[in-house]
Amino acid sequence: MTRPGTVRDEKDVLDLTEEVMPEIDNLVEQRVAQRLKSEAVHWRLRLVVAETCMMGVLVFAAGSLLGHPAMLVLRASLMVSGSCLATGVLLVGLSAGTMRLTDRVRRRLGR
Repeated sequence: MTRPGTVRDEKDVLDLTEEVMPEIDNLVEQRVAQRLKSEAVHWRLRLVVAETCMMGVLVFAAGSLLGHPAMLVLRASLMVSGSCLATGVLLVGLSAGTMRLTDRVRRRLGR
């Protein structure tokens, strides 16, 4: 054993890195993959919310420009926004569920 600050034997350092580095690499890859999966779901939900707002505003603007009554236009824009949000969240949920299912199938098959 050497004291801190002294020169170590290069062979000891190489053996240590060859033993430990594959484990560290696997751990880092697993954590990065988990983080990217969670961020992907968040980005999808943000996209759904942005599209929902955009569709609601577009329906409201179109109805207003065509001269329809304000309450009718407001109700239609809220209905379009609600249905857009519901289908978007359903789509994100189904895609996340499908990703989990395929991960389980891959693990069971050993791939």
